[in-house]
Amino acid sequence: MNNRVTSKKIIVTGASSGIGERLVWHIAKNGGIPIMLARSIDKLERIQQQISEAFGIQTYCYQVNLLDEAERVDVFDQILVDHPHVHGLINNAGTGLFESVESMDWHEAKKMFELNVFALVQGTQQVLKHFLVNGEGHIVNIASQAGKMATPKSSIYASTKHAVLGFTNALRMEVAGKNIAVTAVNLGPVRTNFFNDADPTGNYQVQVAAYMLDPDRVANKIVKQLFKRKREINMPGWMEFGSKLYTLFPNAMELILKKQFNKK
Repeated sequence: MNNRVTSKKIIVTGASSGIGERLVWHIAKNGGIPIMLARSIDKLERIQQQISEAFGIQTYCYQVNLLDEAERVDVFDQILVDHPHVHGLINNAGTGLFESVESMDWHEAKKMFELNVFALVQGTQQVLKHFLVNGEGHIVNIASQAGKMATPKSSIYASTKHAVLGFTNALRMEVAGKNIAVTAVNLGPVRTNFFNDADPTGNYQVQVAAYMLDPDRVANKIVKQLFKRKREINMPGWMEFGSKLYTLFPNAMELILKKQFNKK
């Protein structure tokens, strides 16, 4: 039990499946109060009922298409009216498509930036003002190891995650001394429906199946670090070690890991 989470209200975007769904479960398991956002209200309400039965915890659901700027602004405004004291924000919603620059559909590229970057930044800005008024808060941004070490066919996706990391690091310094924690979560491949869109052929999933992360384990680790001043959560550890070597020796690492990098 993470006592720091008990009775805290925590917004989770992309809460209807994958890491987001497991996050709200672990928040509730630790006595927290999830505020869930996703496009599918039916899925959210089903999770809400299951959490109520399992833990007796009140949860809140908000239907939103985060790709729609006006809609996402309105829903965050409504949440902050409905809940005068929100304690945490986990920006989990995201999308990806593994494709070469040459073949990338421009609509899909813009979609990745809209959801992975612009929606994250805009929602954070709205909630940050709330945190500053209340004098506390924790912002967790789900980035990616791709934001540290880009690979072929991840050019646009990796660009969005580079942006998330840059935003997160700058924000952490901006709010230093204001009792607001800011954490980046950098993950390797996770066994979720993310790959239904990112890798519709299924080839990449087969290639990396042996070291795909379990979303429940990921969510549990994130929730254990809530309301602590944790700069980064990096999983798996060996991939984080690889990204550090890549920073120091990029040419050598691209040569050594050429076969691994081209699995998409």
